[in-house]
Amino acid sequence: MKIAFVGKGGSGKTTLSSLFIRHLAAGEAAVIAVDADINQHLAAALGLDDEQAAALPAMGAHLPLIKDHLRGANPRITSVETMIKTTPPGEGSRLLRVREDNPVYDACAHAVRLDGGEVRLMATGPFTESDLGVACYHSKVGAVELCLNHLVDGADEYVVVDMTAGSDSFASGMFTRFDMTFLVAEPTRKGVSVYRQYKEYARDFGVALKVVGNKVQSEDDLDFLRSEVGDDLLVSFGHSDWVRAMEKGRPQRFDLLEADNRASLEVLERTAAAMYAQRDWARYTRQMVHFHLKNAESWGNAKTGADLAAQVDPAFVLGEQAVGAGSPLPA
Repeated sequence: MKIAFVGKGGSGKTTLSSLFIRHLAAGEAAVIAVDADINQHLAAALGLDDEQAAALPAMGAHLPLIKDHLRGANPRITSVETMIKTTPPGEGSRLLRVREDNPVYDACAHAVRLDGGEVRLMATGPFTESDLGVACYHSKVGAVELCLNHLVDGADEYVVVDMTAGSDSFASGMFTRFDMTFLVAEPTRKGVSVYRQYKEYARDFGVALKVVGNKVQSEDDLDFLRSEVGDDLLVSFGHSDWVRAMEKGRPQRFDLLEADNRASLEVLERTAAAMYAQRDWARYTRQMVHFHLKNAESWGNAKTGADLAAQVDPAFVLGEQAVGAGSPLPA
């Protein structure tokens, strides 16, 4: 299942996504965690120190390798140079699977040991000083979008993405790549403003969206969120001494997380798992192609000097039974 955490800056989306990742790992689920935020804090939230976090491989730096692997033997993609962030898979493409080993994970994933399990952590890489004035952060996030376009995951497998803050998540079609989007909102007017934007933008694409209240301290806070987001409010998180200790660099065993917050994480997992029965791979593929054609027309064709619409394989539908070059079905 592909899960996104979104919200305004400072809402606590990175903290909650890291708690969800820890919860899944404690249940021995297969998890790939992806930090796609412009501010790279997921590694620290998962317990890595500053030196370890700084040493994480950046997906953006390995984009040529990623493209070369995913291209495989797809005859519709004439060269790696003509692949853009939205290039969809087709016959002959290599697909990614959560539990496999492959050159993309070898180059870009770091194994993080958590209580009760291990997750693969991938990161876009920080927006560096050399990027200022000459680069767009969304070009870095493009490596994540390209991988999601080629990734096949099952019911007991999770890809959890900590997205960039605010409405910047809509700068690409990546917001449609998820089975469930959890929008983290504080009980303030600013806290729910991103929800209104997301709800409006996502409506036409059938994005499954639930609001997760954070920093909720009273019944009045809950009443405020209910009045602002209605039935989209799924669950809420309150103060956590466990989180405060973790943020001070004094992590405790995960099973010591407060019972009410553990219960909220279980609600998130059940909600995400329930979406498996509603998966529509054909719609997923159509949306992938839709955004690819938009990007091709607006900038991709001019940048690559190729007709990128020709990369679309009309007979291909991504799904658990799809077989790409070098990606046999699991035994």
